[in-house]
Amino acid sequence: MASSLLESLLSKCTALSHLNQIQSLLIATGQFKFLNICPPRSKLLELYSLTFNHLNFAIHTFSQIPNPSTNDWNAILRGLIIGPSPSDAFLWYRSMLRGSYRIDALTCSFVLKACARVLALSDSLQLHSHIVRKGFSADALLGTTLLDLYAKAGDIGSAQKVFDEMAKRDIASWNALISGLAQGEKPDEALGLFKRIEIDGFKPNEITVLGGLSACSQLGAFKEGDKIYDYIRSERLDGNVQVCNAVIDMYAKCGFVDKAYSVFQTMSCDKSLVTWNTMIMAFAMHGDGDKALELFHQMGPSVRMEPDEVSYLAAICACNHAGLVDEGYKLFTSMQSLGLTPNVKHYGSVVDLLGRAGRLQQAYYVIDSMPMLPDMVLWQTLLGACKTYKNVDMAEMVTRKLVEMGSTSDGNFVLLSNIYAAHERWADVGRIRDVMKNKDVRKTPGFSYIEEKGVIHKFYNADKAHKHCKQIYGKLEEIRFKMKEFGYAAETSFVLHDIGDEEKENALYQHSEKLAVAFGLICAEDEARPIQVIKNLRICGDCHVVIKLISKMYNREIIVRDRVRFHRFKDGTCSCRDYW
Repeated sequence: MASSLLESLLSKCTALSHLNQIQSLLIATGQFKFLNICPPRSKLLELYSLTFNHLNFAIHTFSQIPNPSTNDWNAILRGLIIGPSPSDAFLWYRSMLRGSYRIDALTCSFVLKACARVLALSDSLQLHSHIVRKGFSADALLGTTLLDLYAKAGDIGSAQKVFDEMAKRDIASWNALISGLAQGEKPDEALGLFKRIEIDGFKPNEITVLGGLSACSQLGAFKEGDKIYDYIRSERLDGNVQVCNAVIDMYAKCGFVDKAYSVFQTMSCDKSLVTWNTMIMAFAMHGDGDKALELFHQMGPSVRMEPDEVSYLAAICACNHAGLVDEGYKLFTSMQSLGLTPNVKHYGSVVDLLGRAGRLQQAYYVIDSMPMLPDMVLWQTLLGACKTYKNVDMAEMVTRKLVEMGSTSDGNFVLLSNIYAAHERWADVGRIRDVMKNKDVRKTPGFSYIEEKGVIHKFYNADKAHKHCKQIYGKLEEIRFKMKEFGYAAETSFVLHDIGDEEKENALYQHSEKLAVAFGLICAEDEARPIQVIKNLRICGDCHVVIKLISKMYNREIIVRDRVRFHRFKDGTCSCRDYW
């Protein structure tokens, strides 16, 4: 059988049976050995391993080739990448090295992709050294694959180094680093890189804007997010449903749920299930349980979109943040009758729902009756509720559970310490601090940040490092003086230290979210735009009271995104209705 005829036949294979017939014919006519010198054999291996997903048959065929070529090895490596055991690709690569087979840039690229799937960083480092030694460093595709691997494995430093050393970059290499930075807790650097991309002569595509939007979502950088959305519409990238979903998520996480809903309503492309779930969760984060549930109940045959487990999780979260306890619990208990199995996140949301409402025993029963083992997060959620309702006995029991599970989270010890402090059990507070010291457990510092003219300003409690420190503390003094006219008295019960009331008041006065809001009042030129602050922990009770008063005294809308939800302060009230 001529090589050209075999190539033609292989190109026409549309089913595995066709391929088997060709191979059977070759074997029956004694021409199978012909594959040993025939270029189509690599195509045969690719069809088995990739097109028809029969990797075992491809490997069996490969084993009958006395001297496989680099393309033959690459065909198997490509199959391993998409198979159930991508880590086997590195074993095949080592076999190539031992057998002194020729390795090309594609070989390295395929093995790197396999390493990326299993986040095999140590194997990747070895492969990187091989790439350098073999002189493949200048290959742009290989450089991008290596960069992407480091980024996905969380080694952002190495990813950045590969990017900086690339002789020639393409849009894929920019996208890989922007996405890696955004997902690697460096959203400010991701956004900075996004701004550079057009200056360096590249045009952002769908993948680029997804990375940029992710960075804006994390930073709450709505002004930059607005610019990206303008670009998306001007380049007609809003026909991509993933891009639209990211825009909805960005606006929601930047505090503009109305803008998110406007994008949801005016999408030119068909909405996906992710679109619906993202919008429901957006309303949930903003405490608008009624709108979230209204949207949830719209799902069904009329919109050709049935709710899934994520939809139910978003709806239960909405009930949680809005205090709709019975509605949320009813949704949870109805899942199994609809063929949906609750997972640990559903149980966690229900425990939070009941805990916030003070139904601690019922929350404990939900954990105790779970069909799967509860994780630490569930017990930590219940511990948080114990702090809110000052239930010492249950808090001690939950803490013991967490210690038994091996938890070393500072939050567990801090919560129990705070519960003791609320009951003025200072000896127990001291004991917990000693335990933390002995276990080298350190409390996560609270910080807040605010965007001003494209620059992110970060504040810690009692921060004196900002260049506008004097003006910020001057504004805080002005705020404190004005608040007294409104009858404000510092909520010193929120300072859980054995110190005097005056010291407690000063400690509250210097909380990071207050510093950020004061800075926002100093700098904001457009009074119609809300002041937006992001906090890494939950907002404290005193700051919640103070920011409500600031919104009234200065006639400003202030949006605070804390670890749990959004608080929109306006005219002296908060969107959470003081249920948080």
